[in-house]
Amino acid sequence: MEIRRAGSQPSGAGPEEYFTGRVRIDPLFQADPPARVAMALVTFEPGARTAWHTHPLGQTLIVVSGVGRAQREGRPIEEIRPGDVVWFAPGEKHWHGASPGVAMSHIAIQERLDGKAVDWLEKVTDAQYLGK
Repeated sequence: MEIRRAGSQPSGAGPEEYFTGRVRIDPLFQADPPARVAMALVTFEPGARTAWHTHPLGQTLIVVSGVGRAQREGRPIEEIRPGDVVWFAPGEKHWHGASPGVAMSHIAIQERLDGKAVDWLEKVTDAQYLGK
């Protein structure tokens, strides 16, 4: 058994090359091989969001606070709220983040395949974020 105490792992800023706006990432857990799962609490300030990206084994989001947005390529933007569980299938191009006026936090859960959990793509434009 291993207990990772709250606050024992440092918070970090979401890297500018993969995020727009202010984003804080609090690591929660990364399993040692042969397990592949990793989890983080990600907090987006209003208007902040990820770039477009995919996950080789998919991703689950559990919204814990605020109001957010998520979009799969070619589909409309969807609002996400606390208690919502969002699943992105392996290889599905998507983005997620806060709504324009309200911050949002979610737990992100994904697995590594050959050491990689995400493939980052281009940034979401302001027009895409606003659904224009």
